[in-house]
Amino acid sequence: MKNNRRLWVHALALAIVALLCILSALSAGTERDGPPEAVYSSALALLPPLVAIVLSLVTKEVYSALFVGVVVGALLYSGGNAELALNTLLFHEEGGLVTGLTDMSHASVLVFVTLLGTFVVLVNQSGGAAAFGRWAEKHIRSRAGAQIATILLGLLIFVDDGFNCMTVGSVMRPMTDRHRVSRAKLAWLLDSTAAPVCIIAPISCWAAAVSYAVPAEYEINGFRMFLRTIPYNFYALTTIVMLFAVVLLRADYGPMRRHEQNAIAGDLFTSGKRAYEEEEKASQSQEGEGALSNLVIPVVVLIAACIAGIAYTGGLFEGAGIVDAFANADSARGLVMGSMVAMLITLWLYMSRGIVSFEQFMGAFAAGFRSMCAPMIILILSWNLSGITGLLGAAEFIHGIVESSASALQMFVPFVVFLISIFLAFSTGTSWGTFSILIPIVCAVFPASSEMLVISTAACLSGAVCGDHCSPISDTTIMSSAGAHCDHINHVSTQLPYAMTAAGASAVGYLLAGIIGYQSNSPAALMAAPVAFVVLFVMIWLLRRRAV
Repeated sequence: MKNNRRLWVHALALAIVALLCILSALSAGTERDGPPEAVYSSALALLPPLVAIVLSLVTKEVYSALFVGVVVGALLYSGGNAELALNTLLFHEEGGLVTGLTDMSHASVLVFVTLLGTFVVLVNQSGGAAAFGRWAEKHIRSRAGAQIATILLGLLIFVDDGFNCMTVGSVMRPMTDRHRVSRAKLAWLLDSTAAPVCIIAPISCWAAAVSYAVPAEYEINGFRMFLRTIPYNFYALTTIVMLFAVVLLRADYGPMRRHEQNAIAGDLFTSGKRAYEEEEKASQSQEGEGALSNLVIPVVVLIAACIAGIAYTGGLFEGAGIVDAFANADSARGLVMGSMVAMLITLWLYMSRGIVSFEQFMGAFAAGFRSMCAPMIILILSWNLSGITGLLGAAEFIHGIVESSASALQMFVPFVVFLISIFLAFSTGTSWGTFSILIPIVCAVFPASSEMLVISTAACLSGAVCGDHCSPISDTTIMSSAGAHCDHINHVSTQLPYAMTAAGASAVGYLLAGIIGYQSNSPAALMAAPVAFVVLFVMIWLLRRRAV
């Protein structure tokens, strides 16, 4: 089976090369400043990410799938001109690979990921992770307890989704391993307490992004709008409820059920592929008999420093209020600053205790970088793919679909916006980009005083998180796999049935909320929330019975 998959991948690569050569010969001497008119803002604009997603799920290999998607996008943009395709892929100022690496936000994320990998190596060297494992063995004595502890910690770290995934994963992974929770299950727990929590947390980078997505010309207070969407954010709320329901009821189904059964039998990975195996062996060989404080103090400092760093970039220490500081923050820059401060404090703590030498500390940077190479490669290719998809006019294509849908029966607009938002976020791998496209359209459809505006905006946010949750090319999905040290495709395939369950319950909620909100224009539409929860539990009960 594996050999057949490799043959298919190689055959596809050769076919693409052949197509490139043929199209290049046919288009020799032509020059373009943009994509062909037949491609721009058409359904073809979404072809590159769809190719990447389908290939990654079929071949179970994400690197080549992402690269093929990027090549397809470059070919579409260039009209087959080989020279233009290569320059677009590498150097285009808005979508090129090299340009993406020089983007301040992207570079900051890569530095943060490297620093966090270094932080994990240092904690392992200090024996802090081993000490936490011994503490957890005494106080948390069940698989359900280990999972609930992971969920609760994830709910507490709501400032940034990527920071949530990496921090909670590094802290909780030894404990979930000890209680034989599969790595795929851990990745789902991390992913489900990342974006779904951030999108309903008033003090978070996500709240700031939503506030800025509301156009100023409509004279709508973006932050107040965000607060009003929280009780209507059905996907985030049903996902959090679902976490506790699945764990406490042991209601695993779909591919996750097999992963969990294998984990109980001693196989945490199921696929036979052990992501990050070499790094884990190296860190285990360096673990010592450290104290629990070697873990607790650095982690608390890391969380506090990163929150302070984000607030600093928003002007908190220059007189801005807390809400304004987070609304104006540059989270990527703040996370780098916070993690660097935490790293220096950790160095002082460990060296003052004689736990690590300066040479070991510097060596941890190389080890941390190696441990994070896999997610960084996926992130870089995903940014490249997202940039080229933008060049093809995917945003304009979706804009046209939503505008035509909004002119129909307005009571169904929240339901339609939810579905379109899922599709766009799934295809592009970005929830922020999705709601920045759709929120202005929703604001143009309904008056500022309308309850339907709040419901439709919430549907946009909810769908964006859902699509981002399902997409294999999403930053958060990638970092959840990295935080759990789980094979990326295993995480995507096991999480998808759970995400679709929550999405189904949310869709029913938005259908009902739209009908009630359109007729009454009042918060009576909140009656749809308990209906969505009932639908969720019925679906979990039916799927659990079918899985047994």
